[in-house]
Amino acid sequence: MRPLSIKSGLIIFLASFALYLSFVGKDLLFLLMALVAVVGAIAADSLAAFLRQKKFILTESSVISGLIIGFVLSSIYPWWIFLAASGLAICSKHLFRIREKHLFNPAAFGIFLTTVLLGASTQWKGAGLWYILVPAGVYFVSKNRKLEIVLGYMAAFLVLFGAQAFFQKTPLWDVLIYQNYFFIFVMLIEPKTTPVTRKGKVVFGAAVAILIFILTVSRVKFEAELLSLLVVNVFSILLNKLK
Repeated sequence: MRPLSIKSGLIIFLASFALYLSFVGKDLLFLLMALVAVVGAIAADSLAAFLRQKKFILTESSVISGLIIGFVLSSIYPWWIFLAASGLAICSKHLFRIREKHLFNPAAFGIFLTTVLLGASTQWKGAGLWYILVPAGVYFVSKNRKLEIVLGYMAAFLVLFGAQAFFQKTPLWDVLIYQNYFFIFVMLIEPKTTPVTRKGKVVFGAAVAILIFILTVSRVKFEAELLSLLVVNVFSILLNKLK
C-alpha cells in the first residue's frame, strides 16, 4: 500500500477541520462555500491542464487551494465570489511561472485579488485555534522541511509586535494567543513558492513578518498577511542564493 502523500494528508486535515468547524459553529454555509471553492479550483485547473496537455487532470494542489479559499474568504458572499477566487488562484499558478514553478501562492493570490477587485473580505475561519493548528502544523512543517520559515517568521513577529505590545502596555501573551495560526502553518509554508535553502527560508519567514508589521502599523486597507506573502514570493528564487 502506497504511503499517504503530504498533499493528501493536508487535504484530509483541512476537510476534517472544516467539518469540525461547521458542526461546532452550526455553520453549514461555510462548508458549502468551501465546497464551491474546491469545485471551482478543480474545474479551472482541469481546464488549464486540458488546454496545455489535451487531457483532464485532477490535482491535489487544486483541492488544497479551494479548501484554503473556503477557510479564508468570508462565507457571507455569493457563490460566484468563491468561483472567482478559485479561478484567479489557478490562473496565477499557470500564468506566472519561473523555472517551471509558479511564482505566487495560488490561494493567497486568488483571495487577495478577490478582496481588491470584488470588495470581498476575509474571515480566517478557525485561525486562532492553536491547539488544533499547531500540532497538525508542526507535522506538515517537518514533512515539507520548512521549519526555518516558521522560526524566522515567529522570531521577527514576536520581536516587532512584542515591542509594540510593551510600549502600548498590553499583555505580551496577546501577541501569541491572537496569532493567525492558519496563515503560519498552512499558507506560509507552501512548498513551491518558498525557498529551499536554510538561510533563504529563515529570511523568507522573517521578511513576511516584517512586512506584515509595517503594513499593520501603516493601517493599509489591504489584507496584510496575504499582501506580504505575495510580495515576498517574488523574491523566493533570489533567496535561494543564500546558502
